[in-house]
Amino acid sequence: MPKRKISAAMVGAAVAPFLIAIPAGTASAHGYIDAPPSRQAQCAEGTVQCGSITYEPQSVEGPKGLKSCSGGNESFAELDDDSKGWTATPIGTQATFNWKLTAAHATTTWEYYIGDKLVASFDQGGEQPPQTLQHNVDLSGYSGPQKVLAVWNVADTANAFYACIDVNVGAKK
Repeated sequence: MPKRKISAAMVGAAVAPFLIAIPAGTASAHGYIDAPPSRQAQCAEGTVQCGSITYEPQSVEGPKGLKSCSGGNESFAELDDDSKGWTATPIGTQATFNWKLTAAHATTTWEYYIGDKLVASFDQGGEQPPQTLQHNVDLSGYSGPQKVLAVWNVADTANAFYACIDVNVGAKK
């Protein structure tokens, strides 16, 4: 058999149709609270039946200053539904919130709210956080079932990441 030269153009032309057929993966981006399990973590774990958030719990991003579990994102509106059957984690009067970050953006602050009241804030000083980060928050002024809104304020965009965590303060000694 005679030897044939194969040019890069011939290889590219042969491979191109297959590349078009390969679906693009979702971006590995951002972060959420995995312990105690946030609402999006409960969706990802199958504790609560949810829609698309099940596959991208790290993607609850929206403009800074919101007070919603969905970050104002219509695709994740079910996170705002308090009647969905979220499991409240029993805690003492202190809670350790564990952030799992898949893309650690430079950060200004981490904020924790109950209702409209800021109960804790941690200054990151514009630095990039590690892939896991914990904050100990004093909730001694509260008791019983509470919804904690955690906000991760990114330093270099107008956006923040949002997570709601259902807890039962004082239920664990």
